[in-house]
Amino acid sequence: MLSATSRPYIDASVPVLREHGLAITRHFYARMFAAHPELANLFNMGNQANGSQQQSLAAAVFAYAANIDNAAALGPVLERIVHKHAAVGIKPAHYPIVGRHLLAAIHEVLGEAATPALLAAWDEAYWLLAGELIAAEARLYQQSGAEAGHLQTLRVMEIRRESSNAVSYYLEKPQGGSPGAFLPGQYISVSVRLDDQDLTQRRQYSLSDSPDKPWWRITVKREDGDETTPAGQVSSWLHQHLKPGDLVNATVAYGDFHPTLEGEHPIVLLSAGVGITPMVSVLNTLVARNPHRPTTFVHGARHGDQHALRDDVAVARRAMRQLRDITFYETPRDEDRAGLDFTHGGRMHLASVLAADTPDTRYYLCGPMGFMQQQWQALLTMGVSPARIHREVFGPELLDHLL
Repeated sequence: MLSATSRPYIDASVPVLREHGLAITRHFYARMFAAHPELANLFNMGNQANGSQQQSLAAAVFAYAANIDNAAALGPVLERIVHKHAAVGIKPAHYPIVGRHLLAAIHEVLGEAATPALLAAWDEAYWLLAGELIAAEARLYQQSGAEAGHLQTLRVMEIRRESSNAVSYYLEKPQGGSPGAFLPGQYISVSVRLDDQDLTQRRQYSLSDSPDKPWWRITVKREDGDETTPAGQVSSWLHQHLKPGDLVNATVAYGDFHPTLEGEHPIVLLSAGVGITPMVSVLNTLVARNPHRPTTFVHGARHGDQHALRDDVAVARRAMRQLRDITFYETPRDEDRAGLDFTHGGRMHLASVLAADTPDTRYYLCGPMGFMQQQWQALLTMGVSPARIHREVFGPELLDHLL
């Protein structure tokens, strides 16, 4: 618990962080990488380039200050951070480095406003948070049976094109068989060496098939980038270089987004773009384990050429009598309108397709940030309780309800 001496300084920091948080986090990352260039292999440098990592940390620091006494609100956020930290291999030794440079960045950006008393309060608050994360990460590593930073070598047994911009990679142990257990909705980190940049990077990809299969499958969208967003380094490398028979390094499965598959209460799975991947993992597992569960599967894509994993949905359609699958194509082509996968044109409009809400229905969202914000709001407008809406997110939007 934060001391009575420090609490007023943390409370007073809330408006300051709202105004200066992004400047602080930008300065923090710049000075930390200058002092520890090896940490570039640990952090997502694509997110550094597009600014989302700095925004995420600024939002997290502000949310922590604003909710330092609200364990119920912070708990789910910290749990998700713990899983993400485990997936990228965060170790206890990293926390003193981060703490030192974060406090220095606060001091250097705020100048005289960062009094010794305020810095002492933030030092105390940081180590309270760090202690919670270190302990939780240790428990998660123990539960997973993997040490921090551990990677296992997997063989690419098959590659299958799913759409114009997405490819599925089927992964197995070098000697054959599934790489390990996971819960539908979880993800793995894949580690890639970018020799032209002398850089190793890890990226997280949702497992897109049932854990009952003798393989892991990830479905990777090629991120081409545009004038404001750089192309995805790792997704581009995988699409260009990975071949059947190649070996890749990956973590065990992590992630706290895993719908409950047991029971008979209705479940609604909402996705857009590559956000379909964890939802198909859930759907394929329901086919095998609970095919009678009332399930609504709603997906949005730009058009049929970018609709990945449609074959899996077709199999589920035949196997699950209580499955409703609905597809929105934002700009459908003529051939899309004639296909079995097409149901609606335009952007997803939930009020027009969802059945009346019931108190036991659970809703799960995965897709681009704007999509999830829109559908979250649509569900609230329809009277759905926020407690029954679950999102697969990690970024500034994870903290929407705290800011």
